Amino acid sequence: MSLQWYPGHMTKARRELAALIPSQDVMIEVLDARLPRGASNPMIAELRGNKPVIKVLTKADLADPVATEAWIQWLEQEPGVRAFASTTAEPAAARKTLQSLARNMAQHRGPDKAVRALIAGCPNVGKSTLLNTLMNRQVAKTGDRPAVTKEQQAVTLNNGMQITDTPGLMWPKIEHEPRAFRLALAGSIPETAIDYLTIGMFAAELFLAMYPALVVARYKLADVPTSPQALLEEVGRRRGALRKGGVIDLHKAAELLVMEFRSGALGRITLELPPADNRAMDPA
Repeated sequence: MSLQWYPGHMTKARRELAALIPSQDVMIEVLDARLPRGASNPMIAELRGNKPVIKVLTKADLADPVATEAWIQWLEQEPGVRAFASTTAEPAAARKTLQSLARNMAQHRGPDKAVRALIAGCPNVGKSTLLNTLMNRQVAKTGDRPAVTKEQQAVTLNNGMQITDTPGLMWPKIEHEPRAFRLALAGSIPETAIDYLTIGMFAAELFLAMYPALVVARYKLADVPTSPQALLEEVGRRRGALRKGGVIDLHKAAELLVMEFRSGALGRITLELPPADNRAMDPA
């Protein structure tokens, strides 16, 4: 199954991004640390060409730290790419790291000229939050849903660096079904495109395969559930997701599981691993 979720404003956003890139010294691609490859938009990679890029892995406090470090090393194997992990808990460190990397990657500008950079990425990966972090104040609207930012916004940092934040951009068709499900699980695709039960079943299968101990601990289970549905049934039973007659509401249980993942309540989970890792990229 391929997924098509491409709101109308994204056509305009793509056109404006293509027009802006030639004037920029560096691109800042924002990736959700829980799915760095899944959240990497191939259309952005095509548009940037050989432009130097800083890949910022946001929400790193929600991701498996060992996996995040592995992803940084994997991403930096590509020429012209630098990567680092960022959290809202350490804004000063993020500002210092990004500004230093941008200056080093745009040495052609000279010390007396301000570096020009644009922020791009999929919806709801933390682009506007990163911009607020860089400015050390609220300048961009944020929200825990995709497509909050619909217009470009340009700001100037204290060191003179010029930053343009761009709307979240999805590509027209996602051919790889597990990738679409990961994006939906992380909140980059709304539940109107993929319903919670579908996402929850996928999440349950993935969590049981990759992080069974976290599942057992979070829901106080005696044993690891034997199937995704069995896990959702346990979630529904323990969280009161019941219909009349005590029947478990699997749709509600799936929504609860997804929300507990997104909030970090389940623990620090990464949804995919670098290809060189010996664990499979997709659940069986």
